[in-house]
Amino acid sequence: MKKVTLYEFESPDIKISMEIYFNEKNELIFDGYDMGKKVSEAMGDSDYEYTYCIKYEEAEKMANFFDIDIADRMAFLKEIKNRFNGNSAYSEFGAFMRENNIQFDAFTWR
Repeated sequence: MKKVTLYEFESPDIKISMEIYFNEKNELIFDGYDMGKKVSEAMGDSDYEYTYCIKYEEAEKMANFFDIDIADRMAFLKEIKNRFNGNSAYSEFGAFMRENNIQFDAFTWR
């Protein structure tokens, strides 16, 4: 399973990692993970995980918006990275899906 890193950041107070990939069920997965002192101060725990799970049919809708052939998965994942990167990638990606009626499940763990 090939993953594309959307954003990474590390300092003494926080480490942030966001990746996107297709899982073994052919679902598009956005995985984010923040950990460190700043997370503990904000959330009360030292780590915070957040995920979007998008069924393949919904990912196809997204590929159509981007005018990308979803069969070329790496091109599709890289297009997502081109559009959604930086510390706000998770929020911006979620807003894009809501605005374009792309169905998804969101999960967070603290």
